[in-house]
Amino acid sequence: MPGGTSSWQAAAGPAGSVECQQSARRQQSAHCQQSARRPGPTQEPEAAQFRQGAEAMLNRFARVLITKLLSPVAALLVRMGISPDVVTLVGTLGVSLAALWFYPQGQFLVGTLVITAFVFSDTIDGIMARSTGRSSAWGAFLDSTLDRIGDAAIFGGLVLYYAGGTGRLDQALAAVCLACLVFGQVVSYARARAEGLGMTANVGIAERADRLVVVLVTVALTALFHLPETILFVVLTLLAVASLVTIVQRMLTVRRQALSAARAAGAEPGGE
Repeated sequence: MPGGTSSWQAAAGPAGSVECQQSARRQQSAHCQQSARRPGPTQEPEAAQFRQGAEAMLNRFARVLITKLLSPVAALLVRMGISPDVVTLVGTLGVSLAALWFYPQGQFLVGTLVITAFVFSDTIDGIMARSTGRSSAWGAFLDSTLDRIGDAAIFGGLVLYYAGGTGRLDQALAAVCLACLVFGQVVSYARARAEGLGMTANVGIAERADRLVVVLVTVALTALFHLPETILFVVLTLLAVASLVTIVQRMLTVRRQALSAARAAGAEPGGE
């Protein structure tokens, strides 16, 4: 009955319209509240990306500058027929002997200068390998392995010096140097192990280069300006903490990748 239907719609229309409007307002209010509570994109990831980009740019600039300075030396060694592997071995031997000879005797400035001179061999052998086309998996493995030996020798030399002291500060410095040695080795191992499992762990606030620069610069400045050893203790303590944080960061990064891989495998047909 068209007429009846029209009368019912006319009678129910205003009430239905009001209810619809109220319902729409309630939904809109709830949506606004949820949107307000929902964490939107913050500036934190953007700031982190900016910092990472700035660090990468500075690292690239430093590498380019150092490469230009050391390229003539690398070219000379290539003309002399010296292998990049030999440069790697000599550099590690020089770093280790200087650290384990000068540091235990308290000759921090001389030791740091000699160590720094040999540390640059780590860049020279890379330049030589690229220029001669002799870059290889073996070379990369040898370089990474010997780097661990050199790093351990630097902190080990400091441990030997301060462990011979009788004061509380000496003992504290020996302990924190040992912590830097241990944590530094684990930082490198965590990345290597992750890559061996097909994952990545190249994150962290204390990479090897950062740790090396911090310890060498601080030790040299302490000896050059006769700074209180308390400053060295504070810096090395912060370095140890940063290394520990880096270990945790890499563990969490690998854990996320492992869990994602496990979920992906479980989602595949027959994955369970």
